[in-house]
Amino acid sequence: MSNGILARYLAENFMFIRNAFVALLIASFSFAFSAPVAAEGTWAVEKTFHIGGDGGWDYVTLDAKTHRLYVPRSTHTMVIDAESGNTIADIPGQKHNHGVALVPDAGRGFISDGAGAVVIFDLKTNAVLGTITAQPDADGIIFDKASGLVLVVSGDNGVLMTLKPDADPKTGVIDPPIDLGGKPEFLASDGAGKVYINLVDKNEVAVVDIKARKVLAHWPVAPGGNPVGMSIDTKNRRLFIGCRNPQKLIVMSTDDGKVLADLPIGAGVDATKFDGSQVFASCRDGKLEVARETAPGKFEIVQTVTTPAGSRTMDVDPEMHKVYLPTAEFEEPTPRASTRSSQGQAWEFYDRGRGAALSVAWLLRQRRESLDQRVN
Repeated sequence: MSNGILARYLAENFMFIRNAFVALLIASFSFAFSAPVAAEGTWAVEKTFHIGGDGGWDYVTLDAKTHRLYVPRSTHTMVIDAESGNTIADIPGQKHNHGVALVPDAGRGFISDGAGAVVIFDLKTNAVLGTITAQPDADGIIFDKASGLVLVVSGDNGVLMTLKPDADPKTGVIDPPIDLGGKPEFLASDGAGKVYINLVDKNEVAVVDIKARKVLAHWPVAPGGNPVGMSIDTKNRRLFIGCRNPQKLIVMSTDDGKVLADLPIGAGVDATKFDGSQVFASCRDGKLEVARETAPGKFEIVQTVTTPAGSRTMDVDPEMHKVYLPTAEFEEPTPRASTRSSQGQAWEFYDRGRGAALSVAWLLRQRRESLDQRVN
């Protein structure tokens, strides 16, 4: 099945795929570079993990220190070894999960469940410790180190919820919610007391003072719209916002909401990530857009990596320079049957600069040969 055909299939059957049995595919791309040409390096496939399991998928979360990937699969969350692709554990007890927040100091993980709950589990044993009632449609979830709180948004009720990581998993309660004035999708913290939240129905970013527990401002994302993915460069005070309609990667100042750049991206973006030097936007149509600041204040798309269609969410290991993207792996349809499921599950795993796979070694040789030609 071609990437274009699969992209159309995914777009037409998106809600079914989120909840049905699907096999996931993670392609491994490598960024090949040496010191003089680091800015010119490219990403390419390294390897594929075949995982197995059922359910849709949403936000994938990486614990870079333990090399564990947490993958919500609708009713359960898989814990995957990011180096081998082996399944370490499978955490049960969810109804419609979305994301995972990790709090290593508390030894706990938190899973947002759209049925109206936050599931707490032990990071060492992966055992479920308890479930705390939340607002309906609990979706994007992060841990904010500045406030020491787990932050969760409720899309249906338009609020931000907060929870102390050491809350009693049996009797704990969510703090009083903060009204956002729109339908939230994902969020990012500046590490200094402010949180920025995409309002997908308002085409805005809500700026929240966590200590004061109030919204300070609403910033428009125009010329982008339908903002979903968000990440942040806390050092340079910039937000990276993935917009679906119009399809844009918006670079926004966290000082005043000024739009610094708007870059064209693929269709169906769901996540953006920042690894300290480059920005990534993963799109459902089979594109991983890679952007960076090419001159002071000037941002450009420097590479569009072809990924399997459906690779809409991701996480990044900034130290090892790797990007992990899950997607569905489908059988080729036959004249007698229409396939809505697949055999097994794979993970595409993108590596920048440390490749051991043959495809990565080839890219490293190619880069070195190109450099030699320029020098000679």
